[in-house]
Amino acid sequence: MALSRRNFLTLTGLSFTSVVAANSLKNYYHLVAKGNPTITDKFGQLIPDPNGILDLPKGWQYQVISYGGKSMHDGNIVPPAFDGMATFSGNNDEIILVRNHELSPNSPYGVNGLENDKYDPISQGGTTTLILNKDGSLKQEFASLAGTNRNCSGGTTPWGSWISCEEDTTISTIKSPDNSHPIIKKHGYNFEVPSLGKMATANPLIDMGRFRHEAIAVDPKTGYIYQTEDQNDSCFYRFRPHEKENLQKGGILEALVIEGMPRIDTSKNYPINEPKSVQWVQLETVDPDEDTLRYEAQKKGAAIFKRGEGICLAKGEFYFTCTSGGNAEKGQVFRYNPVEETISLFVESPGAEILDYPDNLVMSPFGDLILCEDGLGEQFLIGVTPEGQCYKLARNAYNNSEFAGVCFSGDRKIMFVNIYSPGLTLAIRGDWSTI
Repeated sequence: MALSRRNFLTLTGLSFTSVVAANSLKNYYHLVAKGNPTITDKFGQLIPDPNGILDLPKGWQYQVISYGGKSMHDGNIVPPAFDGMATFSGNNDEIILVRNHELSPNSPYGVNGLENDKYDPISQGGTTTLILNKDGSLKQEFASLAGTNRNCSGGTTPWGSWISCEEDTTISTIKSPDNSHPIIKKHGYNFEVPSLGKMATANPLIDMGRFRHEAIAVDPKTGYIYQTEDQNDSCFYRFRPHEKENLQKGGILEALVIEGMPRIDTSKNYPINEPKSVQWVQLETVDPDEDTLRYEAQKKGAAIFKRGEGICLAKGEFYFTCTSGGNAEKGQVFRYNPVEETISLFVESPGAEILDYPDNLVMSPFGDLILCEDGLGEQFLIGVTPEGQCYKLARNAYNNSEFAGVCFSGDRKIMFVNIYSPGLTLAIRGDWSTI
């Protein structure tokens, strides 16, 4: 392990006070004044895992409940590339996990299903579903969506389904069964996967837009769905369905505009903790042949975000990450308030040693955001307090693959997270109920 500044801080267990001492007080107070995150030590130093999988705070425990490449209960192999994930409540206190697999047609193997189950017969991506006992142990594991491309993240709905997002806008050309004509399959859509049941019907939700989808979050009060896009010049979208709980009925797609700041690039020199009023512009060509939806949005004044990724609803507000946004290009977290119709920059990373490429995120039972890193070198779960202070909650000791899919069980007693490659799903228990 190279002894980077980040590694040095981790190995020596430096506290917030030590970090300040290592830097000048002038620089520290400058960071605080600018709203940039500082380091805190909420749960203590991470303890090296003797099994070399996951370093956690003292007294915390984990269990690996699923491995890529192992056999599932439906006879298929667990696909690799574990990405976005969420929990649902099942029967008899069971816990249900629906998990994305970010796989392309050229992947060695993927999510298997019958030909009629697949949206695109050459695509390898999709989802798997895990049924867990109350204690978090695995009961069943099976494929639940097949024939899609690069299912990155997604989000839950209030009616108990998972929206799986394609982060890919390629177009497949395949032969018809009788070879009489080619069949065109466009990608870049969302797909709905019920948490209960087996294989989902792979119907694209076209009115939610065709672009490099990353994640979604639903406002339970209005039924509106907020969407992120993983592009260097992405936009932030809102989908207003015609019917709640029936997304196949379509709806209206809109993009966020910051009032008085048309087409602003929020990735550089953007003010921190200064709410700005927003409005929404309707988009017309929601299913373009090329990946151009964001260009229509920007022509209408939509704000530009650098690689929008994870999004979650917490205390009435929507938090979403921009993986490489900020002056240091190491990540930002924005906060959108749907009641006040404002957006503000909540956190901006001043450097990789504090926060390195945030991706998926969730609000924890103890009131802090938990961010999955997708950076270079060591990968951490990073906690962010309401004051914007960062701390290391877990370290991937297995390899340098990203964390993904962080979520909590319905009773908030178990935290689940994926190690993306080769594919591990972990169940974590800790003392956060005492916080």
